[in-house]
Amino acid sequence: MKSIAELKALRDQMQAKMNVRDSEDGSIRVVVGMATCGIAAGARPVLNAFVEEINKRGLKNVTVTQTGCLGVCRLEPMVEVMMPGEEKVTYVKLTAEMVPTIVASHLVNKQVVKEYTIGAAE
Repeated sequence: MKSIAELKALRDQMQAKMNVRDSEDGSIRVVVGMATCGIAAGARPVLNAFVEEINKRGLKNVTVTQTGCLGVCRLEPMVEVMMPGEEKVTYVKLTAEMVPTIVASHLVNKQVVKEYTIGAAE
């Protein structure tokens, strides 16, 4: 840091990221499995990618949170997307590179990315 302005800009940037992760106001919930199995399989980059992509698109109606084990360790990293009035969708074996597709298709355009879901994996 070379100046107070740089420090304030960094604070504002991090605060915006935390608001996406912690807000209870959103109507769409994205829950990332962050138990030991999920973290070992790469869940942290997936969580970060969701936060970054949602911030980049300026989506205000989406909350990103984390939870423990989602129950099928062999399919980690796993993410559940819960939209009002719709069934929960579980995405499996995710990578950070898959996240922009999920955000654009599912969160923005309401089209499930079926090839990434638990049904396609099973």
